[in-house]
Amino acid sequence: MDLRAAIAPSLPPPDPTISYWQDPPHSLSTYRAPDLPESTSVVIIGSGISGASIASELLERPSPPDVLLLEARDTCSGATGRNGGHTKCSSYRAFLDNVRDQGEREAAEIARFEYNCMKAVHAFARGKGIECDSWEGDTVDIIYDQAQWNRAKKAISEIRRILGKHDPVAQYTFYTAEETAEKFLAEGAIGAVLYAAGSLSAYKLVIGMLKLAIGKGLNLQTNTPVLKLQRPRDCKSEWIVETSRGLIRTKKVIMATNGYTAYLYPPFQGIIVPLRGTVTAQRPGSKMPKDGLKTTYSFIYRNGYEYMIFRPPDSEFAGDLVIGGCATKSTEEGLYEWGTVDDTSMNAEIGQFVRESTQQYFGSHWGDDHPEGRVRRQWTGIMGYSSQGFPLVGEIPDEENLWVAASFQGQGMVLCLHTAKALVNMMYGEDGEALDMWFPQAFRISSDRFKHQFRGRLHETAPKDLEVQSQL
Repeated sequence: MDLRAAIAPSLPPPDPTISYWQDPPHSLSTYRAPDLPESTSVVIIGSGISGASIASELLERPSPPDVLLLEARDTCSGATGRNGGHTKCSSYRAFLDNVRDQGEREAAEIARFEYNCMKAVHAFARGKGIECDSWEGDTVDIIYDQAQWNRAKKAISEIRRILGKHDPVAQYTFYTAEETAEKFLAEGAIGAVLYAAGSLSAYKLVIGMLKLAIGKGLNLQTNTPVLKLQRPRDCKSEWIVETSRGLIRTKKVIMATNGYTAYLYPPFQGIIVPLRGTVTAQRPGSKMPKDGLKTTYSFIYRNGYEYMIFRPPDSEFAGDLVIGGCATKSTEEGLYEWGTVDDTSMNAEIGQFVRESTQQYFGSHWGDDHPEGRVRRQWTGIMGYSSQGFPLVGEIPDEENLWVAASFQGQGMVLCLHTAKALVNMMYGEDGEALDMWFPQAFRISSDRFKHQFRGRLHETAPKDLEVQSQL
């Protein structure tokens, strides 16, 4: 892993795989405001959910600053526009580790933050009238490994003890193997865990956010990669942003660049490490429920998982299954998916496993493939992971007016909206007890966070001692 983490990322490459969500592309995908200014108040780099949310927050302020948003490729062409459509916070999966490493109070705050942000994303879309196929309901984790099952039982028991059994974050329902097979059509599992989640088109959401922001004065420039950040000679508190189209002077820079962040700020090398994910959109088999599935899914085994949504009624291709994962199914458990920012191609082994996964999990309930073929589209996207498993948010130590919101661990849809609010609060000096009440301390950037060695994706496997501990 050390060698993979040491690979320096490049700019996002041209001609990436086309995701299900980006076909056809929106008219805003190649948008450029009429002028590219030589100077501005704030430059945001990256047009995904993080960059769009930060722009929205800044422009909601009284007397908002001039905001320039730079995107290396088309609008929302990074991880947000290439995800699996889930709004799901599997907080119990990391909860025991968070209690051990951060303490009970912080672990509870992280879980509440994820849940509240998940709910806020859907509320934002409703409140702003953004059509993005928003659906809220339940998700189910189908668990095939005894240690993972035992960990789930123990973690949820701890969540209920610490947060209180009536807290919305603590609402989980367990199902036996027999109930899982009958209710969720998944045979061979040890059991299942049901809890709140949702789905949406993150691409449509971000396009909607940016359209509103442009109406409030946002200057969006697509296909304008940032090549370098440097200080002007005459001022150590401002920045020169070198782009493919010229230089821009600005008071503040915000990197919403996730897995690509180390390209612009090399000290992040090995601190934020990219991981390529693989996703497919599939037509359901002939024996799947004609009225569609009722929950989203994850399929959890010893060393990994897959995640899946169904496309809700009244959406394009209603009933389609969007499933991703299988990262650990390839050579050396997916080691070579780390450290790459190449979303123009995919790992053949992983691609095959993802394509076959639906029939594998639903077995006799799948039936024959659709006459037009099982797979409607397959694509890849680049996520960003940190050594501690948390985002890095705030002003970079000893780098005045250089801000970051990145490394969302593949969970951006339940982290970025409220993270943007927290970041803008910090930028405006609103960084006291009120912010500490709801924004996790573990997410804040600090000098100490540059010292932790990268270990790969955390919370994936259950501890060995849980393999023999029965929680049933």
